[in-house]
This record gives sequence, C-alpha cells and structure tokens, in this order.
Amino acid sequence: MYTIGQVSELFDLPISTLRYYDKQGLFPGMARESGIRKFSDKELERLRVIECLKKSGLEIKDIKQFMDWCEMGSSTYSIRKELFEKQKEAVEAEIEHMNRVLDMLKFKCWYYEQAMQDGNEDRVQSMMPDNFPYEIQRLYDHAHE
Repeated sequence: MYTIGQVSELFDLPISTLRYYDKQGLFPGMARESGIRKFSDKELERLRVIECLKKSGLEIKDIKQFMDWCEMGSSTYSIRKELFEKQKEAVEAEIEHMNRVLDMLKFKCWYYEQAMQDGNEDRVQSMMPDNFPYEIQRLYDHAHE
C-alpha cells in the first residue's frame, strides 16, 4: 500500500490532482485507514490508465465514464476497446503532425548551417524547392505536406 505522498512522487503528480481524481470517483473502493487514502497496486494501475487517457486528450468526465464501464464488467469490453482505438488514432495523428514539425526544424537547422558556412542564403535559396540533397529534400517535402 502506498500513501498519497508516495504516489505523488511516483507519478510526479501534485497531491491535489490525486485528491481531485479520488473526488471524481476514479478510485472506487480505495482503502482508507483513519480517513487516509491507501493506494494499492490496483489504484496505481488505474492511475497509469488515467494518465494515459488524459495525455491522449480525454477529459476527466470521459475518463470517469471509462472507469464506470470497467466497473460494469465484460459487457462493456467493446465500448472500452472503441474508446482506446479512437484515442490511438488521435495520438497517431498528433505524432504525424509533430513529425512534420520536427522535420521542418531539422530542415531549418540544415538551412541556417549552410547559410552560416556561405555567409549568406543565396546558394541555399537557389536550391529551393527541389534541389536539396536527398535527405534534406525528404525533410523539406515531409514538412510541407
């Protein structure tokens, strides 16, 4: 069993966040000793799922709905799976977007490295948009999709 302070440190979350989650009913049946919350491995696993769903863009009310489905048992497997598939697609789309951002940053690093070597941007500008070295062209094209 873990105290709220230990869980706060383990997950790098403020104690107030853990209390909020508890008040929202995200830890049903959590043990208490003299009113003090005691987190078991079950609550830690729930917290991992809560944080995953939160980071995927889900709101607390929707996470609460998911936790309610979990309490309902096997009859809700399909809607739980559907929720995770939807969030997976959203995260994959965000990753693709961020990969385009990263490729633009890499391209611009290369661009300015070349400009610094040359003392100006003339040579690099004359290469735009289709005459960059292969790997740089790949970055440029992906960033401009």
